[in-house]
Amino acid sequence: MASIAVSDADFEAKVLKGEGDILVDFWATWCGPCKMIAPALEEIADEMAGKITIAKVDIDENPMTPGKYGVRGVPTLMLFRNGEVVGSLVGARPKSDIARWIEDQQGSNAA
Repeated sequence: MASIAVSDADFEAKVLKGEGDILVDFWATWCGPCKMIAPALEEIADEMAGKITIAKVDIDENPMTPGKYGVRGVPTLMLFRNGEVVGSLVGARPKSDIARWIEDQQGSNAA
């Protein structure tokens, strides 16, 4: 399952009211580190299909949502569960680190 694009207009419907764990990638087209982790996030979306949804928010086209969640740098990854942020990770990381972080968040915050 590929990542989904999310805008300010549909953030509530796709993320806050979405089912399961949703990892939101706050990114920008001009951000080199964002481009570096994008392929890893797509691979994670495929490998962890059914366990997590990867949602991407372009901060330049959708400034309201990152502002609401205090995003100050990109890439910023936030894991949402039941409409709440359960973890965040700022900066580019190797795929293995991102996957391990997701698994840690899912294990420590399991309902």
